[in-house]
Amino acid sequence: MIRRLLKAIVMIPAFAVLVSWAIVNHRPVTVSFNLFDSSDPDLAVTVPLYLVGFTVLIAGVVLGGFAAWLNQSKRRRIGTRLAAENVRIRTELAYLKGQMARPEGRSPVRPTGSANKTLPAA
Repeated sequence: MIRRLLKAIVMIPAFAVLVSWAIVNHRPVTVSFNLFDSSDPDLAVTVPLYLVGFTVLIAGVVLGGFAAWLNQSKRRRIGTRLAAENVRIRTELAYLKGQMARPEGRSPVRPTGSANKTLPAA
């Protein structure tokens, strides 16, 4: 409940600021996509200034999220490796517990599956 209240306290003023900024900046501007001749009308678009600002804001959020996702790839890879190692260790533990519970006269039986596999070095 407190989280929703704090979210509302932050989001309502932010939304009010964005709406007021859009109302104030409604005049059209020309955005040119020609790097060499900015007066070329074929590669130019006339849009309201607030639309340019919102587009840049959204593009920044998307690119920032993508950059953070790429930065976390090392942690995801380590997590996957540790999960596989955890499965191997649990399998080996179950095997050893089984060995401890068996009488001395029986021959040991190795478990099948992922316990015999080795993980590649990271």
